[in-house]
Amino acid sequence: MQKTLRWKAATSLALVGGSLFAASAAMAGEIIVWCWDPNFNVAIMKEAGALYTAKHPGTTINVVDFAKTDVEQKLQTGLASGASDTLPDVVLIEDYGAQKYLQSFPGAFAPMSGKVDYSGFAPYKVSLMTVDGKVYGMPFDAGVTGFYYRKDYIEQAGFKPEDMQNISWDRFIEIGKQVLAKTGKRMLALDANDGGMTRIIMQSGGTWYFNKDGTLNIENNAPLKAALEIQAKLLKEGIAKPTSGWTDGVNAFTSGDVASVVTGVWITGTIKAQKDQAGKWGVAPIPKLDLKGAVASSNLGGSSWYVLENSKEKDEAIDFLNEIYAKNIDFYQKILTERGAVGTLMAARTGAAYNALDAYFGGEKVWQSFSDWLAKVPAVNYGVFTNEVDTAVTANLPALINGAPADDVLKAIAEQAKGQIQ
Repeated sequence: MQKTLRWKAATSLALVGGSLFAASAAMAGEIIVWCWDPNFNVAIMKEAGALYTAKHPGTTINVVDFAKTDVEQKLQTGLASGASDTLPDVVLIEDYGAQKYLQSFPGAFAPMSGKVDYSGFAPYKVSLMTVDGKVYGMPFDAGVTGFYYRKDYIEQAGFKPEDMQNISWDRFIEIGKQVLAKTGKRMLALDANDGGMTRIIMQSGGTWYFNKDGTLNIENNAPLKAALEIQAKLLKEGIAKPTSGWTDGVNAFTSGDVASVVTGVWITGTIKAQKDQAGKWGVAPIPKLDLKGAVASSNLGGSSWYVLENSKEKDEAIDFLNEIYAKNIDFYQKILTERGAVGTLMAARTGAAYNALDAYFGGEKVWQSFSDWLAKVPAVNYGVFTNEVDTAVTANLPALINGAPADDVLKAIAEQAKGQIQ
């Protein structure tokens, strides 16, 4: 698709990230989309646009590639100023930030309830874009989580692939001790300054930093407490390799220094890029909390598409998203195969790509497994201040690692969070 933007003579121009773009509302028949990541979101949206315009030749889908921070800054500025003519027709929003935008700017986004069959999507995904009974946005990709492990390391420690299935976190730690003793390898990498593992474990227990009504849920949050205690134990007992930052964490498993990775499905491509490790990896459900209602499924990441209420092309933009993202099963097979994107439309898992055997993982139906776990991810309220509370959590986790009582740490997190979100 031609990336050059079209605009009227009266269109004002804005400079973001070093490039000019049309800052006004789209002209008739043109849908402007803002998103980030040229090899994932941008490429996938261009594919969606090509499919739609093939059947609707009078429509142009223009995908504007920004850095994620640029999208967020420009969207925030446009919404706060009320300058709707500076905004696109469709914008990508990270799921953790959805409620922040929807609640902070009521009326800014077009509700799609009654136009989209949301029953076909993973329930947790629909929940996070719902406000006062109305559903906004088109569900896109999932960050459904998995437990990737090195078969060769666990076999050296006396375990088989079936021993990795449906285990508890206590069992994970026991296995980790044996792997360390027999192979010298830590079980996984863990960055205490990153909130990802806390989010994974907490959501698997069915809770978040906030209650359904948006109030803080810290001190009596059993899954959060367990998430922090598990990480502290992994680090204190030497089962986890301490890392700092994304690159350090990735290097830990691509280099073979650790025996497993517990994270979102989007890491699959990074694992498979290590050609010399083909056949050495397996995938299982994430370890499960020993708490009532906890499941072996969770989520880390993911984004969705939203249409601006004041878009002159609102109806056509919704029709475009509905036709491709809510109905086109073949589209989901293609973006899975070419981009590693696991969509949240549940019917997509009936396609050939989801049922294919993956030679890299020893012939396992990896994508089918992830789609099965996707349907079981607990729906939680990500709230308006997830990132702010994350900061409080990571700031206080070291105290727990150093021996402070868990309840005292939770209290400190709650107090810091209250100060940050006022």
